[in-house]
Amino acid sequence: MSTARQRSFSVKRPPRKPPNAARRAREYLTPHEVEQVMTAARRVGRHAARDATLILLMYRHGFRVAEAVALRWDAVDLRGGVVHVQQLKQGRAAVHPLRGPELRALRQLRHRSPDTPYVFVSERGGPLTARAVRHIVLRAGQVAGLAFPIHPHMLRHACGFYLANKGIDTRAIQHYLGHCNIQHTVRYTRLTPHRFTAFWDD
Repeated sequence: MSTARQRSFSVKRPPRKPPNAARRAREYLTPHEVEQVMTAARRVGRHAARDATLILLMYRHGFRVAEAVALRWDAVDLRGGVVHVQQLKQGRAAVHPLRGPELRALRQLRHRSPDTPYVFVSERGGPLTARAVRHIVLRAGQVAGLAFPIHPHMLRHACGFYLANKGIDTRAIQHYLGHCNIQHTVRYTRLTPHRFTAFWDD
């Protein structure tokens, strides 16, 4: 066997990424954990306000990463208190109300970056990358002291589970999250503990 072929066989491949189930018991955050992550984001980095607002909106509106980084100010009506959501993956467009905490945070961002068309921008003024968002969320989870690594899509799942636990109609959750197939929404109502509250009398 030639030396070149021997070298090719001796090359070590990088270790495979462990499956999500091996890294954490669930793929969503509780409302308390989301609050911890947002509080942590406010304490670290030069862009603490931006990062905390990013996490808040991804949670409350179930944004995917690509939807969050593509969000533009012309889709946000601060006076009317609404955001026009264009869902990806053939999702349905929707108009979501903006509540007080979101409006205050967005006004602060707008004041700091009045000339950019994008809501969440980098230091150079362009939209954040998906990689940057993943880093922001992972770091905030670490600073918050969560016992498992987190990723941005867990905020979307957190939104779905929060709405299901409030007893919101499954069809309404489907429209809010922009699911084309309601089976993607049923996962949230299927796991809500309220289905089992009447099983035991004590």
